[in-house]
Amino acid sequence: MALQTGDKIPEILGINQNGKEIKASDYRGKKLVLYFYPKDNTSGCTAEACSFRDHYADLRKMGYEVVGVSVDNEKSHLKFIEKQQLPFDLIADLAKDLVNKFGVWGEKSMYGKTYMGTFRTTFLINEQGVIEHVFLPKEIKTATHAGQILRR
Repeated sequence: MALQTGDKIPEILGINQNGKEIKASDYRGKKLVLYFYPKDNTSGCTAEACSFRDHYADLRKMGYEVVGVSVDNEKSHLKFIEKQQLPFDLIADLAKDLVNKFGVWGEKSMYGKTYMGTFRTTFLINEQGVIEHVFLPKEIKTATHAGQILRR
C-alpha cells in the first residue's frame, strides 16, 4: 500500500550521492520536500531540480529541506549535482525500495511503448515526519515546481 497524506515516512530513506545513509530523523524539526523524479540530466528533471536550486533559500526560510530521489546511481547523482550546482541531497534508490514504499514506481508509456519507471511526485512532510501534502504527476510544473510549493 502506497504512503499517503497522514502517513509517517520510513526512518531509512536511502543512500545519497556520497554513499551516506539518509534518515527521516535527520530532518526532525524541519519540513521536508521529498521529490521523486524519473532520471538525472533529462530536460524535465533538470528543470525541476533547477527550480528547487533557484528557490532553495526561500524554501529554507519556510523551514523546508529538499531531497530528490531517483533510481539512478550515486555516480550519476554526483555528476547531476555538480553540473547543475544543486545544494541538496539526491537519494540513489537502486533497489527501488523508496519508490515502491511511496507508490511512485509503475508502468508508464511513451511513444506507444510501455516500461517501468518513476512517476514524478512530490511529498511535503512535516516536522514530525508525517506526509502533509502530495503533488501528483499531473499537478507538477517542472520549471516552476518550487514556486508551487512556496505558494501553497
